[in-house]
Amino acid sequence: MTHSKTLPQLGRQLLCILVAAAATTGFAQAQQPNYRIATEGTYPPWSFKDADGKLQGWDVDIAHALCEKMKARCEIVAQDWDGIIPGLVARKFDIIVASMAITEQRRQRVDFSDKYKETISRFVAKKGTSADISPAALKGKTIGVQRGSIQAGYLTQNYKDSVLKFYDTPQAAELDLVAGRVDYILGNMVTYYVGFLKGPEAANFDFVGPDLKGGLLGDGNGIAVRKGDTAMVDNVNAALAAIRADGTYDRITAKYFPFKLM
Repeated sequence: MTHSKTLPQLGRQLLCILVAAAATTGFAQAQQPNYRIATEGTYPPWSFKDADGKLQGWDVDIAHALCEKMKARCEIVAQDWDGIIPGLVARKFDIIVASMAITEQRRQRVDFSDKYKETISRFVAKKGTSADISPAALKGKTIGVQRGSIQAGYLTQNYKDSVLKFYDTPQAAELDLVAGRVDYILGNMVTYYVGFLKGPEAANFDFVGPDLKGGLLGDGNGIAVRKGDTAMVDNVNAALAAIRADGTYDRITAKYFPFKLM
């Protein structure tokens, strides 16, 4: 004769099952990494805030996709460009996903992932401006550029006889170009192509001179982590490879650009 379990016994068993499930869930959550990711936040279409103050853009979408592949909980925050590397070094965040150009100077302070897009810089000026953008040709000319950018370093090194004006955002330099307060601006070609040059205020402006890349202007863009954090570099590289392999990278890119970035 089999004996049925009493209600108190069943209750105790159910309680044990619930406790075990809660413990398992808590352990899984404890194992899930938490990352704080910095992006620039005023650099459309790469990263910007929408009308509700929420971060949007290509880099933001890439960051979310990487977090999904790394099975991590992530908080994405906006950080002024001047303070983005110092903030990483000071452990304010763990990763920078901000279209940062890979340069030897930056490699001295941070480690980079594999390249995740190309970087080309271009000058913009009034239509009909000479295509000669050599330092000699631009002697005495006023050039606007974002402070702390690779283009700022390039101009400082090579255009010593030009008047350089530094801005907190690319948009501030563009406004001064339209207003005639600078003769040229220098920045990311793709950013100008899909942003400034598409607007009516840029009707009288265009690219001048050739594509500029390499050297001080970097070898493509990478995701930055703290110096010596090889485990994080490996995790980010694996996630990058995964989003490229499954088409996520191309889908995100097609959302913003009519061309490939790599």
